[in-house]
Amino acid sequence: MDTYTTWFRDGIPAAVPPWKGYAAFNFVGGNIDPEMVAIDDLAEKAAAAMRKHGRAMAFYNMGDGPLGFGLLRDRVAERMNRTRGTNVTRDNVLITSGSGQGLDLLNQSMVGEGDTVIMEQHTYSAAATRLKKLGATILPAPLDSEGIDIDRLRQTLQALATKGVRPRFIFTIPTVQNPTGSILPLERRHQLIDLARNFGVPIIEDECYSELTFGVERPPSIYSLAPDVTIYVGSFSKTISPAIRLGYIIAAPEIVRQVAALKSDSGTSAMTQALVAEFLDDGYDSHIRRVSDALIHKLEVITAAVNREFGTSVEVERPTGGLFIWLTFPEGFDTRRLTAAADKQGIIFNAGADWSVGADAGLRNLRLCFAHLPEKVLEDGVAALAQVCFEEAGFPERGANSVRQ
Repeated sequence: MDTYTTWFRDGIPAAVPPWKGYAAFNFVGGNIDPEMVAIDDLAEKAAAAMRKHGRAMAFYNMGDGPLGFGLLRDRVAERMNRTRGTNVTRDNVLITSGSGQGLDLLNQSMVGEGDTVIMEQHTYSAAATRLKKLGATILPAPLDSEGIDIDRLRQTLQALATKGVRPRFIFTIPTVQNPTGSILPLERRHQLIDLARNFGVPIIEDECYSELTFGVERPPSIYSLAPDVTIYVGSFSKTISPAIRLGYIIAAPEIVRQVAALKSDSGTSAMTQALVAEFLDDGYDSHIRRVSDALIHKLEVITAAVNREFGTSVEVERPTGGLFIWLTFPEGFDTRRLTAAADKQGIIFNAGADWSVGADAGLRNLRLCFAHLPEKVLEDGVAALAQVCFEEAGFPERGANSVRQ
């Protein structure tokens, strides 16, 4: 009998390794605080959803067609109109199994092998990976502390235009950027829209973290300012639960229907859609406030720990919201140098180069997720990471840290 490996075709990814649980100091991923999962509210909404909508679950897509449960699409549209400045109806909304599926559908709809796509210099790594698998050429849009550097993006678009190349889209995370945590100012949003219109390049706006802000006012969504050149992607993974796997695309009805033609899962979970529809109607706003307050506290804990353990060796840019901090190490240092030694100590993190596009981008950076870990684990994990850094690179000086004196 041949081994099972002979059953599979060539060119597929390596098998998933056996699951051994999370590392002791797990700073990766977009997980949320287990204490912030609205267990009682969700249980109540699930029961209400089953009582109200259970018979509709006898049909694929609850009998509402391939765009998703109509009531949920209505409530997503209502919330977007109220909080993000849009003017949409259910016809603009496609429900997806997480925002990841939404990005996959857009990529499959818009990008072919050899096509050019522009992404922010530091960006969501899985979005870049998906495009690379399609054979796309990814060019970086340089960033500063406020997001996309519009002048440098203009230069990139002009250079491409002289070669007869029109990018398939510009992918941006403008509100609580992942991984940097910045918010693109309103003026730059208008400038980005002008570039999109002038060069005929659509914008894909990913706002998965936009509801989790830390006492700052959000500008209107880019989609609300320019629905003619923008496709919006949203998610409930970071606010309700990553495991809930529920997201959405908002775009012109013609775009939504075309993208839906590639959705091959026979419909996103009906129970999940009905549950979230009920939660959006009652309880979601107060839940968001509780989650944001808890994240602010966790941010203070991890920022204090980084400052205490690393001193001036590492720069911390305070995020405007979200689940992560983005660290900058000294010039010439590659944070991937720490990966193997950290792993031996039960520490995993996201090296900046893996969350960046373009030559040498992100080498000095490192992303830490702080949302899901208890305070003591955050503090101990940062201290352990600083010790690994000292042993591997000779900094930060241990005597400079008050906890080591």
